[in-house]
Amino acid sequence: MTNFSSGRTSLNDSTEINTETNESILKYCYSEPSFIELVIFFTMTEFDLITHYFATQNQHRSDVIQNIGDDAAIVSPPKQHELAITTDTLVAGVHFLETTSPYDIAYKSLAVNLSDLAAMGATPAWVTLAITLPKADEDWIQAFCSGFFTLANRYQVQLIGGDLTHGPLSITVQAIGFIPCGQGIRRSQAKPDDLIYVTGTLGDAGLALQYLQDETKITPEHLSSILLRLNRPEPRIQVGEQLRNVAHAAIDISDGLVADLNHILTQSQVGATLFVDSLPLSEELKHLLSIEKAHHLALTAGDDYELCFTIPKHKQSEFEAKLSRIPCRYTCIGTINKKPGLNLCYQDGTLYQGPTHGYQHF
Repeated sequence: MTNFSSGRTSLNDSTEINTETNESILKYCYSEPSFIELVIFFTMTEFDLITHYFATQNQHRSDVIQNIGDDAAIVSPPKQHELAITTDTLVAGVHFLETTSPYDIAYKSLAVNLSDLAAMGATPAWVTLAITLPKADEDWIQAFCSGFFTLANRYQVQLIGGDLTHGPLSITVQAIGFIPCGQGIRRSQAKPDDLIYVTGTLGDAGLALQYLQDETKITPEHLSSILLRLNRPEPRIQVGEQLRNVAHAAIDISDGLVADLNHILTQSQVGATLFVDSLPLSEELKHLLSIEKAHHLALTAGDDYELCFTIPKHKQSEFEAKLSRIPCRYTCIGTINKKPGLNLCYQDGTLYQGPTHGYQHF
C-alpha cells in the first residue's frame, strides 16, 4: 500500500500505467476506453484526484508527522498507549447494493472500522483508504469524500494514506486508534455472572436490507430513519472509551447478535442466558413488524454496529453512572454462565424457538 503517492497504478488487466507521463496516456488510449472515460482521464490523473479530493481534509492532527504525499505516513502515538488496528473491506453487490449513494458507501466504510475500535475501547486517530473504482467519476468521488470526511472529522480522525486503482468497486479502510496500556477490551475475558449489555436498538438495519431487496414494505413515514440505520451506523466511540477498566469483554454487532455474542462465549469459554423479550427494539420496528419477526431480526440480521459487552455485577452502578453522561441507550439483556452454550429464552422461562443463524461471509 502506498501513501496515496505511487507513480504507477494498474487501470486494467493488461496495461500498467505511469500516470506522470504523456506516454502513459497514449498506452491508456490504446486500451480503447470509452470516450467519456478518455476525456476524464485526460482531464484528471490519479494524482490529480488524490490532490483535489483525498488530500483536502480539514482535519490535521498534531501527531501526524508525514501525511499524504510520501511512500508511507509517519505518526507519533501517545506515550504509555498501545495501538489498536483494524481493517474492513466493503465490496459492491456483497456489502452494499450497486444503487447505494457514494456518500453512504463512504460513511459506512469508515463507520464499521471505527465500530471495531470502539469495541476494543480505543480512541480512533488515523485511517488509510484503498479504493478500486470502475471509472474516474469526479461527481462520485466528491460525494464519497463528503461522506467519508463528515464522519472522520466528527471523531478527529485523519486520513493519512491509501491507494487508488481501477477495477470493480470496493472500499478497504484501515483504522488505527490508541488505548492506555493494559486497558484494551477483548472478546476473551467474559466471566461467569457478568451482565450482558447492548447499546442502541437492534434489527433496524436488517429491516432496511429486506426493504431494499424487495422482501418487505416500509411505510413512508418510517423509511428514512430505517434506511439511515443501515447506511449510516453510528460508531459507539464514547461508550467504548467509558468501558475501559469496567467491561470484561466486548464486540461490535456486525453479523447479528447471536453470531457475535457466540464469539465472546467461544473465546471466553463460557455460556450465556439471553432474554429475548429484553432486546431493545426501535418504535419503528415494533410498529412495522410482529414482535416475533422483530425479535428474529434483532437476534440475527446484523449490520447494527452496536456494542455488545459484559460487565461484572459489582461494577454495574459505576458503569451506568459513566454512561449517563452519554446520549446513548443501553440495555441489559442477559447474563454469562459458567456452562458453555447460549440459552435463548423469555423472562418467564419459555424457550425461544425462532431462527438464530446470523450472516455468513462464505
